[in-house]
Amino acid sequence: MTAALYERTGHIAVIRLNRPEALNAVNAELSAAVGAALERAAADPEVRVVIVTGNGRAFCAGADLKELAAGRSVAAPEHPEWGFAGLVRHWIDKPLIAAVNGYAMGGGTEIALACDLVVAAEDAKLGLPEVKRGLIAAAGGVVRLQRQIPIKRALQMALTGDAVDVQEAAEWGLVNVVARPGAALAEAMELAERIAANAPLSVQYTKRVMHQVAQAGSDRDPQWSRQEPWTVNDEATRAVFGSRDAVEGPAAFAEKRAPVWEGR
Repeated sequence: MTAALYERTGHIAVIRLNRPEALNAVNAELSAAVGAALERAAADPEVRVVIVTGNGRAFCAGADLKELAAGRSVAAPEHPEWGFAGLVRHWIDKPLIAAVNGYAMGGGTEIALACDLVVAAEDAKLGLPEVKRGLIAAAGGVVRLQRQIPIKRALQMALTGDAVDVQEAAEWGLVNVVARPGAALAEAMELAERIAANAPLSVQYTKRVMHQVAQAGSDRDPQWSRQEPWTVNDEATRAVFGSRDAVEGPAAFAEKRAPVWEGR
């Protein structure tokens, strides 16, 4: 059985973690399969948005502890640089949406943190329980959490190791959309369709710039304009405004028709 499944519907690719009997716990095979699927989506000009979800009753239960206990790595054998689950250090320009269904503690939450947007079913479970096991949330938990929610909230989650209710996680800013039980993927598809309707290059460069300048200083700092954030912004602006889609968008508006994006 393939550890991760890939399918494309229109401009949306869906990657399904596919070890349901193990609550989609991450082993080397799953990391390799997810990483390869991300590469496939990144290389396909028809793909504009990628959704990551889990088959069965869990999103992801974290690392496969049986593999770790046996002394085996859970990284993709040929691509350890991709990080946990072949995803947490694996950059692609196209937006990633986590459709969180069911259990997503530990590494499952870290996969969600690595995605750009999160849609979670109201009965899902999020949290970083590593401190309860003498471990640390090393797959991005202690790196990303305080960048996505207020630091005191992040410290509460990471230091107690307690699960967080999805509605509370949404109030904190960790979840974008709360879905009915069983509806996380459907809600994620609806969100992905809204993104995919936009100009591909505009979306990709918007994601890139926002991530690259997220931790920069105030744009009111007199020194800021001579530093990298504005350089990144200006490079993206030249690329997008020089594209064929930048001509098509205003033309379609003026002609009162839907734009036909080329992604170039």
